[in-house]
Amino acid sequence: VTFDHFEILRAIGKGSFGKVCVVQKTDTKKMYAMKYMNKQKCVERNEVRNVLKELQIMQGLEHPFLVNLWYSFQDEEDMFMVVDLLLGGDLRYHLQQNVRFQEGAVKLFICELGLALDYLQSRHIIHRSARLQSQACCLSGHVHITDFNIATTLTKDSPVTTIAGTKPYMAPEMFSSTKPTSYSFAVDWWSLGVTAYELLRSRRPFPVRSSAAPGDIARLLRTAAVPFPAAWAPGMVALLRKLLKLNPQKRFSQLKDIQSFPYLSDVNWDAVLQKRITPEFIPMKGRLNCDPAFELEEMILESKPLHKKKKRLAKKEKDTSRSNSSQASHLQKHLEMLQRDFIVFNREKARPHHDTIQETVTESGGPHREDNQNSSL
Repeated sequence: VTFDHFEILRAIGKGSFGKVCVVQKTDTKKMYAMKYMNKQKCVERNEVRNVLKELQIMQGLEHPFLVNLWYSFQDEEDMFMVVDLLLGGDLRYHLQQNVRFQEGAVKLFICELGLALDYLQSRHIIHRSARLQSQACCLSGHVHITDFNIATTLTKDSPVTTIAGTKPYMAPEMFSSTKPTSYSFAVDWWSLGVTAYELLRSRRPFPVRSSAAPGDIARLLRTAAVPFPAAWAPGMVALLRKLLKLNPQKRFSQLKDIQSFPYLSDVNWDAVLQKRITPEFIPMKGRLNCDPAFELEEMILESKPLHKKKKRLAKKEKDTSRSNSSQASHLQKHLEMLQRDFIVFNREKARPHHDTIQETVTESGGPHREDNQNSSL
């Protein structure tokens, strides 16, 4: 599978060195999101290792509440990742559009994201980026974890100590004021508590700024009291308190913790996993649930727009002139290493008889079908 197998429809998002487009595979007519990352920018910003690690992690994952990788490939300019398309928009976007999430919607989000975190935990993966921008909805309203750019694998032999993530969503144990402290899966459950609180209140539980120093954040988290509005359901407040425990040993940090909690005792977990629960929040259909400026930027401001790639690469092949400077030679060496180390992936070839999302069969129900939903947890 190559770039030529897809039709580019429109741009829907961007990162520091990559962008995301809606694409259609020309033979199957299936729609996907295509993330493309400029190789030279990745090398210059020392991001190659993160990109390759993200690819390696995503190849081994498939779950109903993750954005799943379908294809990865490269050309001279870019690396491409083709993933599930979620047209419902990320949760940050909806908060910015003044959506007010009700308790029932957030309760289902907690369950769906809890199942996703449990799956990642079973694969020894810490996500470390569980923020609202990394949680996106399909058009049916089910939430999915996206963005594995800073995810890491935890093993007994290699403890994780790196400070990585978006500071307002990072757990206290990641901000050691003296020396690096190892942390575990509990950091993702803390982030779940922060995002659930923010969805309910449109503000975060702690006034942590992204520019704050780690030591200052550690002191703030130790001393700040989280305000819970009196109108909130006592069960939801109690659950959030468990997710926002400063001590990771006392924090809810496994699926069984929330499954056994009284507030969630009425949840049919098989139905949640099979997406048979109708979400209370359903994104508006017939509109683009993202910033429309991305499309304008790609067409007008981007120096190497994707829709002109074929002409550009054809012209580049004819141009045999090369720079002999040592800087260009150094860059070329790194680009050649990236070309060699890049991981090509095709999920259809890896598992040819599999549907778009894995069918999950449990004792109490059959495989997931979107049109077989009921309205209660």
